[in-house]
Amino acid sequence: MAEKQRVLIVDDDANIAELISLYLTKECYETKIVLDGEEALRVFPSFRPNIVLLDLMLPGIDGYQVCRELRASSQVPIIMLSAKGEIFDKVLGLELGADDYMIKPFDSKELVARVKAVLRRYQTAPAIAAAAPGAAQQGDYVEYPGLIVNLTNYSVIYQGQSIDMPPKELELLYFLASSPNQVFTREQLLDHIWGYEYIGGTRTVDVHIKRMREKIKDNDNWALTTVWGIGYKFEVKR
Repeated sequence: MAEKQRVLIVDDDANIAELISLYLTKECYETKIVLDGEEALRVFPSFRPNIVLLDLMLPGIDGYQVCRELRASSQVPIIMLSAKGEIFDKVLGLELGADDYMIKPFDSKELVARVKAVLRRYQTAPAIAAAAPGAAQQGDYVEYPGLIVNLTNYSVIYQGQSIDMPPKELELLYFLASSPNQVFTREQLLDHIWGYEYIGGTRTVDVHIKRMREKIKDNDNWALTTVWGIGYKFEVKR
């Protein structure tokens, strides 16, 4: 029998947390509820969640700080939950490493659907993603000098080293690198990568590009280029 996937629910509103837990339990997830940030950080290593649902407005350590600390040691998927719907809050959450952002009140079915979608993206990457950088590539991948992006096993090899990259960043990099020198608007990238009107709007693309550039630097043969006023392209230098 397959092991249940574990969801850590971090919310100081016990009623909302219990409701979320109820819906996820019906979908055969194992859940654990904690009501503050300190407790979330304490139980995280032992509970080993497959995904974290993280409220922003927590007593003591807020959700932003919890996200920072989790990201310092883990790539576990994080969906932020908040009553704050301002663009600044959404973008900050994404910049800190959240995978999705939902505004309260939300529909429980949509929450379950997003949990499944985020987990599906992460679970597409088998253990081979951490294989030796020199291993032969298989499946759907693009290769340039110093860079291999493999969509089949969700791995990125940069200058001979495996790079940790969340699924959406990897999918965005793969999409751009698969169409060298083609310019895509932010709207086109949102449509191709996210497939729906993503919370945070086109700024979401900018955030993901920024995080990618922190991990991979331009090469003499290629560059992740901003086309001012339009969008981005993966430029291959002739």
